[in-house]
Amino acid sequence: MSETTIAVVAGRAADSAAGAQTREEIRLLIDEIGVLPSIRTASLEDAFFAAEAIARAGIPVLEISVTVPGAAGIISELAKRAPGMIVGAGGISNATAARRCLDQGARFLASYGLLPEVVELTAKEGVVVIPGGLTPTEIMAAWNAGSDFVKVYPCGLVGGHKYIRSLKAALPEVRLIAAGGVDQLTALELIAAGASALSIGSELFPEEAVWLRESRRVQELARRFLSFVDKARSKSRPA
Repeated sequence: MSETTIAVVAGRAADSAAGAQTREEIRLLIDEIGVLPSIRTASLEDAFFAAEAIARAGIPVLEISVTVPGAAGIISELAKRAPGMIVGAGGISNATAARRCLDQGARFLASYGLLPEVVELTAKEGVVVIPGGLTPTEIMAAWNAGSDFVKVYPCGLVGGHKYIRSLKAALPEVRLIAAGGVDQLTALELIAAGASALSIGSELFPEEAVWLRESRRVQELARRFLSFVDKARSKSRPA
């Protein structure tokens, strides 16, 4: 793969991504797309493959999990070689890891819980932050701390779309990202229930597809999830 491939494809996929520089612009982009792909890999080649495949399908955003060795280096290389992608770091566990990922070019940070020091850092740096929360108390705390979204994890174990609907009824102002248990059977209902976006990992990047470099398979999966988002949103719009 050439170093310019991803930048060109991502630019075609979403012209707005290249111009998304500020915290607000990146937040709006994630909100608009409605799909937040996440990959956990220690392989730079796998990350490049994933980024190119989803960019071709129209998703110029990718979260790299930092729970594996070398993740910061992958973020750095993607940020340099794929300027058309919005690359972020997921699984952040402390402010030190957050700072390291920002220094490597991460443009958003996600975690499984609320880390006030990370939220404070992102506010100072003007970077999108997506902490995790499960209970209403956790979600309210994360939102009131100044988060852009709150990732509801593990959503599938606590009722899925029914739980998201209940949360949105109680907390309509909070932008929720459903994570954990998101697949082709649940995606549409989660968005219809009020989720702003879907965090998708192995359901979008099957291990075999990545290993065999089945780009068309990943692209088709990405387009399906985008279609679920569009269908759910179109049904919720006033006639």
